[in-house]
Amino acid sequence: MSFRTLITAFILSSLLISCASQEEMPPVFPTYDPFLPVDGTLQPISPVSNGPTLTGQPTATRQPTPTRVPVNISPLIGIQDQIILSPTPNPARILPTPRQDVDEYVVQPGDTLGGIAQRYGISLQSLLDANNITDANLLEVGMVLVIPAPNPISISSALKIIPDAELVYSPSSIYFDTAEFVAGQNGYLADYTQDVNGTLLSGVEIVMLVAENYSVNPRILLALLEYQSGWVTNPLPANVDYPMGFIDENRYGLYRQLTWAANTLNRGYYLWRANAISTMVLTDGQVIPVDPTINAGTAAVQYFFSQLDGLEAWEKDVNETGLAVTYFVFFGNPFSYAIEPLVPDGLTQPLMSLPFGVGDSWYFTGGPHGGWDSGSAWAALDFAPSDGSAGACLISPTWVTAMADGYIVRASEGAVVQDLDNDGYEQTGWVILYMHVAAEERVQPGEYLFANERVGHPSCEGGVSNATHVHVARKYNGEWIAADGTLPFNLDGWVSSGDGYEYNGFLTRGSLTIEAWDSANDFNLITR
Repeated sequence: MSFRTLITAFILSSLLISCASQEEMPPVFPTYDPFLPVDGTLQPISPVSNGPTLTGQPTATRQPTPTRVPVNISPLIGIQDQIILSPTPNPARILPTPRQDVDEYVVQPGDTLGGIAQRYGISLQSLLDANNITDANLLEVGMVLVIPAPNPISISSALKIIPDAELVYSPSSIYFDTAEFVAGQNGYLADYTQDVNGTLLSGVEIVMLVAENYSVNPRILLALLEYQSGWVTNPLPANVDYPMGFIDENRYGLYRQLTWAANTLNRGYYLWRANAISTMVLTDGQVIPVDPTINAGTAAVQYFFSQLDGLEAWEKDVNETGLAVTYFVFFGNPFSYAIEPLVPDGLTQPLMSLPFGVGDSWYFTGGPHGGWDSGSAWAALDFAPSDGSAGACLISPTWVTAMADGYIVRASEGAVVQDLDNDGYEQTGWVILYMHVAAEERVQPGEYLFANERVGHPSCEGGVSNATHVHVARKYNGEWIAADGTLPFNLDGWVSSGDGYEYNGFLTRGSLTIEAWDSANDFNLITR
């Protein structure tokens, strides 16, 4: 019996095919987020082993508060009690019923035929055929397209490949040393370097940069990198240009390949979490149903391969002899890292305030939209200062203020990450991301901020932004928490909601409702 056969036999006994219940959330529609970096630009931080030490001191501009409490930075405690060794068996979820009737769509500015086909869960070819289009580039705003009903085949996969905690940058990743693991494999990745936005980064630094920004577990990134190209163990892999297998000249090199992969994994994960996906379209045009008994982490992997493969290759990738073998050889049984539930039922948001000073008035410019790039949950809201700096994309003299008490774990390239449970790990508990914060006078890693203390100045720094503003998003145990889901933002009593379209949305407090608008108007001005 071969080594591969032995491994496969063990995996079959370990990865029990079962079902996992998921909390239901309103649909998420994957679209490009122009205010966040498609590729990410933040600098990585060094791994922590026993928790960080507080080094920052309150500045002279901060006002002491009588409610200060000791900061408790300590190693992770209690996660071991939540670890399971096999998928949790739960009743199959009820997936949305695939559309049975022909639909119509009016082309909007920025639309592409490929994007429209993806939105409706059909192949590009079926969309072209239904509209007698021979040139996919000939698309005009206002054109009415016939949208055929999807015609899924009867093939799906119920094998749970990884738990949710191994897809998300979750507590399960805390004690994993990416640098040590990669160095021990002696592959191409160990000596790889690449210029990323003007900074020369190693392969490990690129993996961690993507893992942190997109909140995707570095283990799944490494397993996919090995499975797709052998970069982790092979010193001379054949494919050094497109190691994740996505052939696109705009995604050349490790960095852009990994950002594409992380964004694609996130899209599959959060569509499943939102109960907004029931079929997947493969590259050969086949439409396959999603098995209702899989979990979000597995849906993410299946979706990733659907963007690369036709039916025959996809079936191999997602069964017990595909990626599961590589993952097991590298890291053992993936469900030995599972933390379930990753986001507990009944979870509540801690007290949070609007991200600007008491008495200040800012514009509510962005309703629920991607936390990081287009594939993540609609976890973010946008606010712009009312001092006139927004339209000119200047650094505003006004201040972004802390929405809650917490330790600053990262601050660079426009982003500030605040850990609210004070253990020093952004993979655990509640975390707030503040984006587009200017480097000048920005809070530093290692400092502790109490609610209402100064984070920095809003700007256009970090990623792609056409106006000065601050973008705020929440994570829990590494999972992006949707602003239009079952756990919306509550900021000084203002509760967020959406209407099914990215960037549209509302903040409601009592009988007052403010609608998001991408400009300065009296009706989207909110005073704290």
